[in-house]
Amino acid sequence: MAAVLLGAFTIATPAQAHSSNNPVKKLTKEVTLPGVLRHLVAFQGIAALNGGNRASGLPGYDRSADYVAALTRHAGYKVTRQPFSFTYCEDTGSSFRQLTPTPTTYVDQTDYDVLDCSGDGTATGQVVPVDVNLTPPRASSSGCEASDFGPDVVGKIAIMQRGSPPGVTCGFGLKVQNAQAAGAIGAIIFNQGNGTPEANPDRYGLFLGTLGGPVGIPAVSVSYETGAALVTAAQSSAVTMEISVDAISETRNTTNVIAESKWGDPNEVVMVGAHLDSEPDTAGINDNGTGSAGILEVALRMAKFKTKNKVRFAWWGAEESNLVGSTFYVANLPQAERDKIALYLNFDMIGSPNYTFGVYDGDDSAAEGSPAGPPGSAQIEDVFEAFFASRGEATDASDFTGRSDYGPFIAAGVGIPAGGLFTGAEVQKTAADVALWGGVAGAQYDPCYHDPCDSLTPERDGADAALYRQLRREYRLFGNVNTYALETNADAIATAVATFAYDTSTIPPRTPPAAARTAAAGAAQDAEGAWLD
Repeated sequence: MAAVLLGAFTIATPAQAHSSNNPVKKLTKEVTLPGVLRHLVAFQGIAALNGGNRASGLPGYDRSADYVAALTRHAGYKVTRQPFSFTYCEDTGSSFRQLTPTPTTYVDQTDYDVLDCSGDGTATGQVVPVDVNLTPPRASSSGCEASDFGPDVVGKIAIMQRGSPPGVTCGFGLKVQNAQAAGAIGAIIFNQGNGTPEANPDRYGLFLGTLGGPVGIPAVSVSYETGAALVTAAQSSAVTMEISVDAISETRNTTNVIAESKWGDPNEVVMVGAHLDSEPDTAGINDNGTGSAGILEVALRMAKFKTKNKVRFAWWGAEESNLVGSTFYVANLPQAERDKIALYLNFDMIGSPNYTFGVYDGDDSAAEGSPAGPPGSAQIEDVFEAFFASRGEATDASDFTGRSDYGPFIAAGVGIPAGGLFTGAEVQKTAADVALWGGVAGAQYDPCYHDPCDSLTPERDGADAALYRQLRREYRLFGNVNTYALETNADAIATAVATFAYDTSTIPPRTPPAAARTAAAGAAQDAEGAWLD
């Protein structure tokens, strides 16, 4: 398969090595939209021949990795495949119903979502609220402690609220594990409802989450509105629910693909990464075919540039299983090798149909969520901000939540400066966003996020046809990809990679690992964010 695709998408490498005459502009000019789109066509073809997906642990991912490895090796990179094992989780079917007092059937991925790594089976029982707080501002640590659960939860379905106590890591997995240990037969986690629906839609709507590892009971997520209604009803009368999940949780093997340039100082490494895997039910053309294709085209066009610094490209496996590939890579690097990495650039979902131009907030200028990245992250952000300003484009400060593959690099005890781009996922676009970037207010940045319609044929694969007609009136789409956002971000990638490949003098000397804990503590504590993609 890789050989066929390699022949179909011939590499047009630069005619000669570039070492002067503004290599940043040269590389940015050579990286084109058609060049990036050819890789998306290849990824879609791979998915079509392998069960409709490119998920780690399945053949579609292996063929995607073959494709990337073959192209980069042919271009002259030193390519390695780093194997590792991970917990593969997939739900193949589910249902969620209220039996009494108001019979209701809920719709998957509209009214509820199965939490990744949910247990298999059917749970039917009375709903028991666990330490919930429906009074604004709705601070919640529901389910974070074993003491939150009383004997009344035994044989019942525990309903818990999203949220953690200040300064404490309390992810969805811990909540469900505590519920199971207390004797619950099923779990519902509803969104926290903190802030306001207008300013904080991600804390009110249905959220997509992962438990981070297998549990033994079926578990689903719902919106704040749905959860609060169930809690209120359960506080006055018995509410009986049924959760049914067909799930797979098992250990599987996969790989990272690493391609390193032949040129440059091996003691000053510029690292560039994107996750290559999709969810098991989708080709993952935007998430994260766009990021993978973008850095692949930059790598191919840059292959003959004689850079001052070593450039190392990485395509991560099992990101959708909680950043397993990038975490494994960083954890297995000796400290001396970590010290050689000057910075890390991450690109995840760079062509969302209803996009914003998000730049990771290295200096915490937005003063929201997690703190600033490790020293040097602000300087990386500056490069991206300057690029977008030169194009007359506004940008949005994307919080360093740790929910993509930069997380292990900025984590406590590592402290590698990082930056990158993100055009949005499940959050709804606001009227303020529309004023800056156009599009459709009230629709998700990516309406096909983690759905089968994240493909080159979204309407055929289940997308809202009316919404996509509206988006096509606003933008030019290539399947589930906004071509303007993708082309602009590909140029931004080329600009940043080339800039740092020749000059990292703006990046300050590395903080010793022990001191780096303070700089990165906020990102490490945001476990809920890290467990969402």
